[in-house]
Amino acid sequence: METIDHIMNGFSVALQWQNILFLFIGAVLGTVIGMMPGIGSSAGIALLLPMTYGMNPIPALIMLSGIYYGAMYGNTASAVLINTPGSASASMTTVDGYPMAKKGRAGAALASAAVASFAAGTIGILGLSFLAIPFAEFALRFGPAEYFMLMFFSMSAVSSLAGKSPAKGLFAAFFGLMIATIGMDLQTGMPRYVFDVPELQTGVSFLIVIVGMFALTEVFVNIEKWFMGQLMPVKIQGSLLMTLDEWKRCWRPIIRGGLIGFFIGILPGAGGTIATVIAYSTEQKLSKNGHEFGTGAIEGVAAPEAANNASTCGAFVPLLTLGIPGSGTTAVLLGAFILYGLEPGAELFDTHPELVWGLIDSMYLGNVFLIILNLPLIGIFVRMLYLPPGILLSIILAVASVGIYSISNSTYDLYVLLFFGGLGYVFRKLKIPVPPLILGLVLGKLMEQSFRQALIISDGSLKALVTGPICIILLILALTAMFLPAIISFVRNRREASL
Repeated sequence: METIDHIMNGFSVALQWQNILFLFIGAVLGTVIGMMPGIGSSAGIALLLPMTYGMNPIPALIMLSGIYYGAMYGNTASAVLINTPGSASASMTTVDGYPMAKKGRAGAALASAAVASFAAGTIGILGLSFLAIPFAEFALRFGPAEYFMLMFFSMSAVSSLAGKSPAKGLFAAFFGLMIATIGMDLQTGMPRYVFDVPELQTGVSFLIVIVGMFALTEVFVNIEKWFMGQLMPVKIQGSLLMTLDEWKRCWRPIIRGGLIGFFIGILPGAGGTIATVIAYSTEQKLSKNGHEFGTGAIEGVAAPEAANNASTCGAFVPLLTLGIPGSGTTAVLLGAFILYGLEPGAELFDTHPELVWGLIDSMYLGNVFLIILNLPLIGIFVRMLYLPPGILLSIILAVASVGIYSISNSTYDLYVLLFFGGLGYVFRKLKIPVPPLILGLVLGKLMEQSFRQALIISDGSLKALVTGPICIILLILALTAMFLPAIISFVRNRREASL
């Protein structure tokens, strides 16, 4: 009952007109920022943070948080329409979202993403409201060994992303891990694999890799089709919204994805990328339409989108209860709290309850704003596909180039973008999946850091990775994810041979 009272008091704060105004501004800005590769919610909040200095902390934090979850939907729109995820966590959406767009079902893909984001966001906010403190205490049980095993489990799940060729998925994942090792060694401070190129000392930006291997690759593939006379405008088929059958196919993946996203989001540093991969691979194994995944299955859009949105709510749990950022964006928000003279932690619920519960309740309102805002815009977004192919490809190339150049204002980044665009083209021809590579790149440094910390704590013993109950459970799940598809395929082939 006490939590219900806090929620009701929080709505009295969130429903004040100035807070509603700043929430709406944040949601709109977040959607626009999310559609622009190379910026992302972290950079967007960081750019606007100085402008909020001197403001009342409540509307300022409500607006900045609105940018965070608003960007999640913006990421989806660009991933579905032009195969350009605005962030690493939106990479999984391209696997089925873009094929749906090419089949003329972009409207249904965007609608499923909007509904999944709304439903899973509600699940995540309810979890944040009622389960924040107990689950924050559970998250503290995750040490370096547990984090390594969690990321190992995520990496093992990539075998299911490669369809009938798990080996290609694992190859792509380890290739991503290799790219992640380029740059300064985190422990010794020595450069690795830089080949006397000064710019490589800071490593390879995952944003450049994402944009290169998705957006630029798509440009190259379509240029090839143009030369062969095969490039045709996309024809919109059916309704812009989901059919009744698609609704029935989506509701279970949305619920499962929302739960997975929230619980993964609670873990500091885990992030939405892990959540989307686990949600996608889970649905591919459970769905009776698993054979359609990768070719335009609507479950393949709904599940990762649900996980992605719910993970943003989960990331607020360690931020508000422990003062520990759960993601890169909440790390920037932590800086905002400090800028306003606030110290996140369990005491914040007692010292500034109107701020904490006003912020939490504003997420309920923001969730409603986003679905009201984005569902009517689906028709406008989809009209991009009516553009002549040459103009659409020019837009993709311009957005990708400007977004990447804006990161550090360096032409070097454009050369790297071109390289990974070519690499993505080779991957496409060899039918090697790209999402596992992105996952390996994003998790590479985190895995290395957790692995080394676990070894230091255990005096160099690998037993630390298999001693705790959490580690053992994650190891079992990882081995299951790696070998279960092969076992199922073997059993199925034996049954077919015996018939």
